[in-house]
Amino acid sequence: MTWALWLFDGLLIFSLLWLGCLSLAATDLFKGIVLFIAFGLLMALAWARLQAPDVALAEAAIGAGLTGALLLSTLARISSSAEYPHAEHDGHLGDKR
Repeated sequence: MTWALWLFDGLLIFSLLWLGCLSLAATDLFKGIVLFIAFGLLMALAWARLQAPDVALAEAAIGAGLTGALLLSTLARISSSAEYPHAEHDGHLGDKR
């Protein structure tokens, strides 16, 4: 293995640790989700570097793609419901009395 690959692997490890810490410490939800998606993409690159292409594709598709999209969708729903809170709600979905 050449020194360039060692350098790339070291940068990849450092980036994964850095993004992991930043995504856990993020106070803004949107920023945390974006950092989580970036972490998932770098993790897919790490799996590809470890010569596990099946795991890399699953990580990219599920870990970064699908989960990231669901988290962003959930954040949008939470934000829109926070802007228009219901005055009266008895705990049932759709029931207002």
